[in-house]
Amino acid sequence: MGVRGEIAAPARYMPGMTDLNDVIQQGQAALDFDAALIERITRMAGDLAVNLVVAALILIATFFVARWAGGWTRRALVRLQKRNPDPTLQGFLVQVVRVIVIAVGLIAVLQRLGVQTTSIIAILGAASLAIGLALQGTLSNVAAGVMLLILRPYRVGDVVQVGERAGVVRKLDLFTTVMIDANNMKITVPNSQVLGDVIVNISGQRTRRIELFIGVDYDSDLEQAMEVMKTASAEHPNVLEDPPVWAGVTGFLDSSVQIDLQAWVKSENWWQTKADLHLMIKHALDKAGVVIPYPHQVHVTRSAAAPKPRRKADPKPQPVEAEKPRTPAAKASAMGAGQGGA
Repeated sequence: MGVRGEIAAPARYMPGMTDLNDVIQQGQAALDFDAALIERITRMAGDLAVNLVVAALILIATFFVARWAGGWTRRALVRLQKRNPDPTLQGFLVQVVRVIVIAVGLIAVLQRLGVQTTSIIAILGAASLAIGLALQGTLSNVAAGVMLLILRPYRVGDVVQVGERAGVVRKLDLFTTVMIDANNMKITVPNSQVLGDVIVNISGQRTRRIELFIGVDYDSDLEQAMEVMKTASAEHPNVLEDPPVWAGVTGFLDSSVQIDLQAWVKSENWWQTKADLHLMIKHALDKAGVVIPYPHQVHVTRSAAAPKPRRKADPKPQPVEAEKPRTPAAKASAMGAGQGGA
């Protein structure tokens, strides 16, 4: 009995020990799970940090490569166009090369960060209509820039007029055309607006014609005036001999006879030569005694002592006689006459 009691006594504590073992096992499992989770998070954070560092290095290298590729493209074009360099083509192609290199670098960065580029391309393809509508203006500027590069209505360094703006073209890129006007103001025009407007290339030709309209007095010798103007113009060193200077009467104005003078110069000498010809012709006409009249205005004034026009007197109103009262006999006679007429 004693031995059995001693053996049977611990049996009463077996359920409690089983519960304790279960708790210990559950705690151990939780600790193992937490350790695995921490290890996984640490590994993912380490991989993300490495990927971020590598992506940053790829991005930095992309910009350096884009800059190097743009410089290499410019040098290659300079070597290919030694005789006839084209800054417009150089600037445009350099920018295209840089954009392509940067786009490739960004795709590599996305791939390094774990973004599936194929899915991005699929999404872009599905959203191409919306993107096209959203970027309609930008894409039209790019298309217009390509057309301007193909058609070549102007080049970098040309003096052009687009709409109401004129200036020297400084740059033609994918989106805009940059000009500098005579007041040294920077003008940026979208390529689509340039292509859709009237383009006047002022310096597109090697020579330009100067045309002056000068009025002389009606009493002047017109042949002498034209000869004086032609001689004075031909003496300017910038005026070309071929074609020769021409002058002719082109109109009869209110106060003068209009003479048109035409002279040809190189495009770069046009502005200064035109100003010089105005001054030289004025001095030459004054020396020859040819009068350049100014517009005459005739003012008619009346003197206070001048006789004033005589006004007709208003006719005097005639007095209206009052109607005399009728007698009974006259009234009866008038009524009888009325009835007889009826």
